[in-house]
Amino acid sequence: MEPAGEKGKKQVPLRLSAELYRELAVWAEDEFRSVNGQIEYLLRECVRRRKKERPNE
Repeated sequence: MEPAGEKGKKQVPLRLSAELYRELAVWAEDEFRSVNGQIEYLLRECVRRRKKERPNE
């Protein structure tokens, strides 16, 4: 059995410039996501692409 929170989501404080936040908010709205959901989606895509580029890591 895994310790509590291992399968759940982790909270991570994140500081963004106001301009970047606005850009992410517009993008998220275009794709029917929350800003948090958009950030998580983008990070997952980056990790997925990195794994594709470096399959042995």
